[in-house]
Amino acid sequence: MNNSGTRLLLHRQQAWVLGIGVLFLADFVFYGYMPSHRRLESLSRAREQHRDIIKMAMSQAEALPALEKRHKETAGIVQRYEGSVPSESALGVFLGQIASIMTAHQLTDQVVEPGKEIETEALSCIPVRLNCTGTLSAVFSFFSDLQELHRLVRIEKIALTNDSGFTGRVAMQTEAVIFYRPANAQETDALTGMRISEMANDGA
Repeated sequence: MNNSGTRLLLHRQQAWVLGIGVLFLADFVFYGYMPSHRRLESLSRAREQHRDIIKMAMSQAEALPALEKRHKETAGIVQRYEGSVPSESALGVFLGQIASIMTAHQLTDQVVEPGKEIETEALSCIPVRLNCTGTLSAVFSFFSDLQELHRLVRIEKIALTNDSGFTGRVAMQTEAVIFYRPANAQETDALTGMRISEMANDGA
């Protein structure tokens, strides 16, 4: 009887010890290991995100010189455009320049005749008929000087005809177009320039 009571008491003590051990293990797992594991995972994710941010910053820093170069090129194109396309037709000034160039190269039978103006919201244009007679070298010099004008001039058609006596003189017939920006287009260009500057500042 004593032996059976002692064994029962031992079994109970072992059960208590086992139960307490299980509770300690559960406490360690649920309140120690698992929270620590979650914290480690969070730290690992944060570290990866930090690395990604550093990589992105490095790549953007490498791309910055190229972006600055593109901005300067774009700004240069905008300035050239604004400089070569005036804010008003200035047709009289252009016709006077053409006549002066023809005279300077001794081109005769001069015809400088503007056509009907074509107006649009973004860009307006005026066709101009240019006829003259002179040596072939003088005609080429005329076109060379035409390119040097601080105004965009597009040549649509050109025809050169030798004279019947083959004296070395040619008759030139040219259809050209000049452009200018209406008032609403100038406002749009100003807004575009402001946006380009803002983008450059944001990128810097």
